[in-house]
Amino acid sequence: MPSFSNWGRFQIHLFFQSTVAATGATAAAARWMSQSTSLPRKLQRVRDHAFDDLMEVQKKVRRALGLQELILSHPGAALPVSRLDALARRHLGLPPNDAGRFLLRHPHVFHVFDHPVQRVLWTRLTPRAAAQLRVESAAISAALPAAVLRLRKLLLLATPARRLRLEHLRLARRDLGFPDDFEQSVVLAHPSFFRLVSPSDDPRSKFVEYVEVPDLPADLTVCAIERAREREYRARGADAEDARFAFVINFPPGFKIGKYYRIAVWKWQRLPYWSPYEDVSGYDLRSLEAQRRMEKRAVAMIHELLSLTVEKRMTLERIAQFRQAMGLPKKLKEFLLQHQGIFYISTRGNQGKLHTIFLREEYRKGELVEPNEIYLARKKLAELLLMSPKKANFDRMLTSLGRVGDGFGVGGGVSREFFGDQDGGESEDEGSRSGSDSGVESQFVE
Repeated sequence: MPSFSNWGRFQIHLFFQSTVAATGATAAAARWMSQSTSLPRKLQRVRDHAFDDLMEVQKKVRRALGLQELILSHPGAALPVSRLDALARRHLGLPPNDAGRFLLRHPHVFHVFDHPVQRVLWTRLTPRAAAQLRVESAAISAALPAAVLRLRKLLLLATPARRLRLEHLRLARRDLGFPDDFEQSVVLAHPSFFRLVSPSDDPRSKFVEYVEVPDLPADLTVCAIERAREREYRARGADAEDARFAFVINFPPGFKIGKYYRIAVWKWQRLPYWSPYEDVSGYDLRSLEAQRRMEKRAVAMIHELLSLTVEKRMTLERIAQFRQAMGLPKKLKEFLLQHQGIFYISTRGNQGKLHTIFLREEYRKGELVEPNEIYLARKKLAELLLMSPKKANFDRMLTSLGRVGDGFGVGGGVSREFFGDQDGGESEDEGSRSGSDSGVESQFVE
């Protein structure tokens, strides 16, 4: 048995160790608590199958749009399948013979037929696909005033310069619902709102600038999230005070929400921030509080950018083009992963090389909550691509084989059959010849 002095020293040693351990545990707990009050920088992406399944359909849509553009760029809106396959390899990066297989798998969109003179396979769009293009073009033309308003809001987001590169707008014109000739029909047609300029140091590049007007509309600088908060105020009354700076958050299925993460989100939702339309160039942004507000402002900026798109989604690469003009963070993907309850990043559609950002609150079960005419018109193409080729009406197909070359000629015949009667007044014989009421408009069905 140890002596009293040794036993006393032994007890003091145990007390010192226990004190150090308790102090270390308290410090570790304090560090964990302090870290939990801010959103984690790196979060693992949780998949949402509703958005991923939608992108699997959009993969077919993108390929169909690329092939449609190649077909329509050819005189007569028709060309040999071999020629289309070569163009698809060059411009779309498709493997050899992949374009031909895609045509055969989707006979409701592409009509493959035997040329009456050359005796080789040609292709063109079916009457249904041509009608879908006409409906989409009409919807974009009807929404031209909305496109003008959308471009004005985009330029206001690019503070303080309030200008965007024309090439970046051209690449994102489909997402923003702009017509192909938006430089003429939107920018140059409204000189009181927009100005097209070229900098002196780079005369080849063009920028679209915002033109100041004396009477600025009140709703021009109102964000979409602010309108959602207003609806929340009207529905809940005084109980909606906690939604003053909050965003609509819907975490994906399977997302694990711990206690401390829930506290961090609760504090982040109540953090004030500056509006995306507000010029913050004159503010002192060196404090930690100002940096946190700027981070939340970046979330609001991306939220507003996605709200201005037609389908409430945009690829990460397109958003990155506006990063410098809108003051967005450099590491956009990691930044968006911090807010998986607001945005969803889908990597489906191009072997993980394409990242599509969705605004979660605008979708329910893979569909837009408030669809617009352009979205509904584009949805018809996806419906045609999803139709099974096994539903082909072979009797109708066989009876139409001899009529394929009736209207075929250089120039006029194919264009008339492709575009049809613009007023929708086809006679019964013309409608029978074009096969507009046929279940499938292709000779070759897998």
